[in-house]
Amino acid sequence: MIVSVAFAKPTAQVWKNIDVPEGTTVRGAIEHSGLLGQFPEIDLEINKVGIFGSLAKLDKPVKEGDRVEIYRPIHPDAELLEKK
Repeated sequence: MIVSVAFAKPTAQVWKNIDVPEGTTVRGAIEHSGLLGQFPEIDLEINKVGIFGSLAKLDKPVKEGDRVEIYRPIHPDAELLEKK
């Protein structure tokens, strides 16, 4: 089944479509995508993840067409930086 995995940071955005077997979890899809090797700053114990903008647990099974998203932490002063 085809799912996508997305990650964005200020300097790069990646959205990969991957083919995974039925029963694959969010963690499995992320691992299969290769993004953990491409972006070593991703730590699944720290970064939140979701499916189509809703937070999800790493052990949640994915479905055909799901978009798994890896969220980066927001800088605590992001609002102040935005106004400058």
